Amino acid sequence: MEQRLSLVTLGVSDLGRARRFYEALGWTTRAEPDDDVVFFQAGGMIVALWGRDQLAEDSGVADGGGWGGITLAYNTRSQDEVDAVVEEARAAGARIAREPAATFWGGYSAVFVDPDGHPWEVAYNPHWQIGEDGSVTLPD
Repeated sequence: MEQRLSLVTLGVSDLGRARRFYEALGWTTRAEPDDDVVFFQAGGMIVALWGRDQLAEDSGVADGGGWGGITLAYNTRSQDEVDAVVEEARAAGARIAREPAATFWGGYSAVFVDPDGHPWEVAYNPHWQIGEDGSVTLPD
């Protein structure tokens, strides 16, 4: 198996609400209004929204309804971009779990939570490079 990730699927309780939230962040999709899954191109990978019940059944897991133990991250090119992204998320209806601030590891980050409880860290890491396509490269 190659060391890469192709797709992240978020299980959502209300697909229409979730779609509107991500579109309010400026994300675009080619999904039709009545499609049962919504795909977003996210740099070199894809983020999908799908009904939580369908995702649990398809994945062969029991859904306890709690947090799944995964945090998504969006890395930025500057501290100012962290602030701007958090404000976009706030305006779209996200709960801000951690306001932007300096971190113990020398960066700057915040956390917002989407309407279905999926946490997103928004971070500036001065040690990582971000390509024009949004790809992130670890230092040598």
